[in-house]
Amino acid sequence: MRLADFILRDMGRILAEWEAFATTLLPAARHLNSLALRNHAPQILQAVAKDLATPQTRQAQREKSLGHAPGLPSAPETAAQTHAILRARSGFNINQLVAEYRALRASVLRLWIDEFELVAADLDDVMRFNEAIDQAVAESVDFFDAEVEQSRNLLLGMLGHDLRSPLQTIQMTAAYLAALNAGEEVTEAAARLIRSGASMNSLLDDLCDFNRTQLGLGINIAPADVDLANVVGNTVDQLRAAHPDRRIDLEVLGNVQGIWDGTRLQQLISNLVLNAIRYGAPDNPVRVVVIGSDAEVRLEVTNSGPAIDQLTLGRIFEPLSRGPDHADKHAGGLGLGLYIASEIARAHQGSIDARSDQTETAFEVRLPRRR
Repeated sequence: MRLADFILRDMGRILAEWEAFATTLLPAARHLNSLALRNHAPQILQAVAKDLATPQTRQAQREKSLGHAPGLPSAPETAAQTHAILRARSGFNINQLVAEYRALRASVLRLWIDEFELVAADLDDVMRFNEAIDQAVAESVDFFDAEVEQSRNLLLGMLGHDLRSPLQTIQMTAAYLAALNAGEEVTEAAARLIRSGASMNSLLDDLCDFNRTQLGLGINIAPADVDLANVVGNTVDQLRAAHPDRRIDLEVLGNVQGIWDGTRLQQLISNLVLNAIRYGAPDNPVRVVVIGSDAEVRLEVTNSGPAIDQLTLGRIFEPLSRGPDHADKHAGGLGLGLYIASEIARAHQGSIDARSDQTETAFEVRLPRRR
């Protein structure tokens, strides 16, 4: 009997073995009934049987074995893709998902071989069956990964949002304590709380912005008439106060007015300068230069220190990345500062680039005026 016919005829036995194996995938399977354990297995098997019965070229078979089979326009999701989404929502992990297909492959071939003596023509069925299972695995893994990533981003986004209320309470209480003038010890403790609260708030800002970009929403901006000299000047003054032991030089040249989101640009500048403070030589100044031209404004932040290697430099704007080995291991941050800065520049239809050598490391931002 051909394998496609066997699968359709003995689907009950195959599904029983599928379910028996699925019950071992703990803890996710512990609270699932028989219907949920079998999930879309019948549809997956029907699709495999249909695939086996459909004539295909060698090239089409090869593409399928690589997981590149073309989708059906009438079906936005295959049974394997829907199965993956439901497994992800039920708490299965990626290894358990793939294990189901390994067990299915073994069960079908074992049951078939035990009942029938194979002939040479059946070898093609075995190869075609393996290709169909490989395609189903590829579809499932792709959708499973996307579902887990989406759920993780939503969770982090909600976490970042919900942490703001208790953080604001801490900051307000610290400000109240600082205003009491209840003695030097209380005032110093309140100042530490205020600084720590500001750092936590910055981390939450980066976390929320990161999740917006991962969910496909991008960085939200509200453009208005902005004098970048004021924005940069205020930001640098705040950073000088927060880092009195570091020298930050500022130079503004030409007309630096345009239509941008001033708050977002303040965040961009702060991230770049903090990065320069963190990784630059402590005995040399951080330099901030803003230059206006007819069509755009160019912002450059430079620092002295060891050069960044080309591999790190090529990935420096990727999210959740850290600086080179000589970085300050005690510096706070999620590794999102430069990524957020690049996304803010992108939201303004601008660009950001980095260069580094033994003399200095520089980050250059170009912002069109958008008048």
